[in-house]
Amino acid sequence: MKLKTNCLIVYFLLFSVMTCFGQISEEQIEKIDSLFIPWNAPNHPGGSVLISKNGKTIFSKAYGLASLEYNIPNTENTLFNIGSVSKQFTAMGIVLLEEQSKLSFDDNVKKFLPNLPDFGKTITIRQLLHHTSGLRDLHGLLGLAGWRPADLETNEDLYRIFENQKELNFSPGDEFSYSNTGYIFLAKIIENVGEISFEKWMKQNIFEPLGMNNTYVETQHDRVIPNNATSYYLRNEFKRAIEYWGYFGSGNMHSTTEDLNIWLLNFSAPKKEWESAFKKLLLTTPLNNGFETNYAFGVRIESYSGKKVIQHGGSVGGFRAITRVFPEEQLHIVILSNYTRSSIGSKTNKISDIFLSKSDETPIKKIEQNSRLPEFVKLSNKKLKQFEGVYWSDSEKSGRKIYVKNDTLRYSSSEKNEWALVPTNEQIFIMMHPTIKPVVTFDNKTHQMTIKIEDNLPGVFSFLQSNVDKNTNDLNAFVGHYYSPELKTIYSVFNEGKDIYIEHARHGKMKLNQLYNTVFSTDEPVGIVEISRSKSGEVLGLRMSNGRTRNVWFKSIKF
Repeated sequence: MKLKTNCLIVYFLLFSVMTCFGQISEEQIEKIDSLFIPWNAPNHPGGSVLISKNGKTIFSKAYGLASLEYNIPNTENTLFNIGSVSKQFTAMGIVLLEEQSKLSFDDNVKKFLPNLPDFGKTITIRQLLHHTSGLRDLHGLLGLAGWRPADLETNEDLYRIFENQKELNFSPGDEFSYSNTGYIFLAKIIENVGEISFEKWMKQNIFEPLGMNNTYVETQHDRVIPNNATSYYLRNEFKRAIEYWGYFGSGNMHSTTEDLNIWLLNFSAPKKEWESAFKKLLLTTPLNNGFETNYAFGVRIESYSGKKVIQHGGSVGGFRAITRVFPEEQLHIVILSNYTRSSIGSKTNKISDIFLSKSDETPIKKIEQNSRLPEFVKLSNKKLKQFEGVYWSDSEKSGRKIYVKNDTLRYSSSEKNEWALVPTNEQIFIMMHPTIKPVVTFDNKTHQMTIKIEDNLPGVFSFLQSNVDKNTNDLNAFVGHYYSPELKTIYSVFNEGKDIYIEHARHGKMKLNQLYNTVFSTDEPVGIVEISRSKSGEVLGLRMSNGRTRNVWFKSIKF
């Protein structure tokens, strides 16, 4: 007993909270510790790390500074903004309300959000949870509306701007597209059903019952809370990060590694009264076409080294966070950091490797060169040329060039690559990629090209133009002013020398680079600009897209 006591004392002094009961060896401790030693460099931010196994904390240690200005070190009690790791707590709020029969996952969200526009299609709570609602993401919307990177973004900004939205990114349930918007609206649902603020509801119903006494929802971005770390960008030197994301529901919860571990333990061995709720967090729902995604309720269900993993990451300002659970091994990893480039993802993988024996399973399946391929056929140049042109994906906002070269149909996604397409019949081709062999299918009736890689969801590209090279003719017709009724803002397009620019009052002028006949690219927050013309060729307006926000309409106007 005395030997065990001494062992515990030594480990406590060295690593704060560690055990010596065989769950972790000195060699493993040294390997883990070595991953984070660089964080202890002078005048360097860092973070906090906690690992538990079979319900016992086996490694817990903090590194680096919480504040460079005041030379305050991170500790195991330091609070960090956990970014999108917050989403699983918001999801749990919805689950608890469902278990109280106050809502159903398949309820129309308008039942609880009456001010949400009617898009002509039902959006369910389940779709908000799974990121399959089609709602445009707030970052893209606010950026197009005139918000700059350092401007505060709040829940109220989203509610106000969404009252004027007329369109979705896609039909609900058709696609997966990660959306902070959905989780902000989930927080609003919790407030409306619970009849108290989201912050209070989460504290009373989740944090306090679980004993997470150092976790809270940040609803006032400028208030002072003791023990909070400051976050930093790492460019040529460390700079204070601007935490301009003032919204909650999809992010902006603050916590410690110990509190998050209390939460994660319930994925492996839940408390009896929480067992049903945590099980529901792992529910997944196929897309409308039957394709299975790995995003459940606020968490991703994936595999690592052949083992089931429940995990999520987060980032806001300079903060970085990750939680990972191996439920079958009862292994839990939490890493929180207060600077960019902290590489917590790779560090989490290395820690996982220390505790797991890798299986033969590889995360990405590859078709070997000698794999059996379908028999090929010979098609004439005339038949091959019918597929030539540029094909455009509205979901990816990217194009593909198809052309004949040396009697072979070619596929190109950029100036730097080109792959042969070998026909198996008159419409189906195999792409001769060195590691994968996508199946490329052309449909003459729909004028679409479909690209399928094994069991992944097919990529669909619609025919855009016959000429492969971009066409720079008639750009003067594009010059003018464009107004978005959804965003209440104006952009102007003008010529300057041989170049064409788009300009906004808050973003300044940005050069437009022509990709194809009607498609241009430029700097964020605009991204992609598509020209909409009438049958007679008159420019009617523009569609702007920037990642998770697609096809915002700007109509041509005259002053």
